[in-house]
Parts: sequence; C-alpha cells; structure tokens
Amino acid sequence: DSAEASPSVVLENIERCSPDCLQMLLENISGLTIDADFTVELIPEINAAVATFIKSIDTKEFVEKCSQHKRIREFKMTARLLESTQSIKAENLPESISTDFLTVYFESARNGGGPVSDVQLFPEENSAIITFCDHKGNT
Repeated sequence: DSAEASPSVVLENIERCSPDCLQMLLENISGLTIDADFTVELIPEINAAVATFIKSIDTKEFVEKCSQHKRIREFKMTARLLESTQSIKAENLPESISTDFLTVYFESARNGGGPVSDVQLFPEENSAIITFCDHKGNT
C-alpha cells in the first residue's frame, strides 16, 4: 500500500504562512531541499499548496509529521495525501485547439499520458477537462 502512496501532499489553510516560510517549514519537517528533492505549487484560489516529492519518501509518514508539528498547528494548516484523479484541467490552450489534438497529446506516453476516455473543451476559458481511462495516465 505504501508503494502506491502519492508522491504529493496537499497543504490546506496556508494563508497565514508566506510562500518562503512554507518552503522552509517543509524543508525542516522533511529534512529535504526545495527544488532538488521536492517542489511546491501554490494554489491561492483554494488557499492550498501541493508539495510533490522528487526524492522518494514515505509521504504518509510526512503527513503524520506535519499533523504533529508545532508550527503547522500554530498556522492551523492541515496536510493530506493528494488523491489520484482520473481528470485534469488543461489551461491557457490556443483558441484553435481540437479535442482530437488534445486526445492524441494526452495519450502520448512521451508526455506522461495514457488512454483518454473523454475531452471537454471550454473555448470561452481556453481550457479543457481531460478524463483518462485510469488514474495512472495523468502525471
């Protein structure tokens, strides 16, 4: 089960912690180095960040360390494993993009893709939702 654990951890309620502070905090808890061992993507729209570990670590153990960490609790942040999903949102797409192109692109193993079951285009947002046949093709 641990081998299947996500390499990504979602941190929620991050508004009281600056991005630099969050990165240092994650380095302190994990003992790893930002950029070399993990990346952090801020998602301000939902007051969250996603830490993705490049170096293989036990992310379940990391989440447990976070839940017990004094500073995480002071900031009222929470941490959990990022669950697998079968759909992703592609943004900033060219206006002329087609569902066929997106299907072929996201099915390409070279692009980290897999079999696509559905593509929904949202031209007014220049975005699309791509749904994979299983959650392994959405890296």
